[in-house]
Amino acid sequence: MIKAEILHPELLGVLAKCGHKTQILIADSNYAVLSNTNPNAKIIYLNFSRNLLQSDIILSKLLQCINVESAVMMEYPESFNNTIVREYESILGKDVPISYMSRQAFYDEVKSDKTSLVIASGETRRFANILLTVGVVL
Repeated sequence: MIKAEILHPELLGVLAKCGHKTQILIADSNYAVLSNTNPNAKIIYLNFSRNLLQSDIILSKLLQCINVESAVMMEYPESFNNTIVREYESILGKDVPISYMSRQAFYDEVKSDKTSLVIASGETRRFANILLTVGVVL
């Protein structure tokens, strides 16, 4: 019996194949994973229901399996109160920078060959998509 927090067999298998500089997208429930993803990326559907599973929980569990060196999110309007950013910053810690890209640049980056894994979450908060770059083992 696996004692790790993540038990999903496909997810564990893909994580084991991710190396340094591989990108992993945690997509919110509004993200079009089929049309805005690298066609060779493995898509893991964890979006059973609205708000199940939320992206912050997925991120927390992933960090128990992999190191993350950086993260990218979509730019959002200055007037938008993006509460998920503060949660991500808290989970990732001060050593993992979060940068921002325009919507189209973000889509283009997710479609690149560097993206090997896309996790579809049930996250309903807007602008919650986060693209992680896998780091080295410390």
